[in-house]
Amino acid sequence: MDALLASLPPLFAPGLAPWLQIGLVLLSIVTSAVSAAFGLGGGIMLITVMALVMPIPALVPVHGVVQLGSNAGRSLVLLRHVNWPAALWFAFGAVFGALAGGSLAVNLPAPLVRIGLGLFVLWMVWSRAPRFAHAPKRAMAVAGFVATGLSMVFGATGPIGGAVLSALGLDRQAFVASQAVTALTMHVFKIAVFGLLGFAFAPWAGLIVMMVVSGFAGTLIGTRLLARMPDTAFRTGFRAIMSALALILVWRGIAGA
Repeated sequence: MDALLASLPPLFAPGLAPWLQIGLVLLSIVTSAVSAAFGLGGGIMLITVMALVMPIPALVPVHGVVQLGSNAGRSLVLLRHVNWPAALWFAFGAVFGALAGGSLAVNLPAPLVRIGLGLFVLWMVWSRAPRFAHAPKRAMAVAGFVATGLSMVFGATGPIGGAVLSALGLDRQAFVASQAVTALTMHVFKIAVFGLLGFAFAPWAGLIVMMVVSGFAGTLIGTRLLARMPDTAFRTGFRAIMSALALILVWRGIAGA
């Protein structure tokens, strides 16, 4: 028994105070609830805080696994609402985005990418929506390629897929469900590439498991809120969250320029 216990990963990751890790576990509840209620936003909120306390080399890989768990839970709860054609075309683009992500994103100036992404999201949310409904396959494939490629460096690029999905005319539950599946796909490919590159996930396994479990609790809370939320409140909340995230990206890009 002692040997078995010794073989298990530690509950807390080394080099990070336990109270900070408990705080991340609690934060995972809140961010997963936000994503379940509005379709996105939680991932960027989470990685923004994680970047303040975690070692940078572990930031994107660990965030990716936690978000994989969060999106898997949301996908399972809302499975019947998924728009599968959009999700599958996103996955098609994501395959190539993951393969190209390292060389593509590393060669792009981070400030310009953040500014461009923020302005793109603001345009998608507040301008007259492009008619992606007439070309959903191409739009979702491109979104999958770009979002997955950039997520290899920046971690949370959900607004790209969310912005395109929002222009397809989906109802709020179909939007949230499809966004969860596309984000899940993106993180699966990203984690596979980090694994091939040799990142050691084992020391972070305890923290990851705790954040995934608490995140699923947040998903259940957010899903109940989604079912009760009026369409007007959903659209208002979605625009507010997207705009806030976009402005944060633009500000970070300008500050880092």
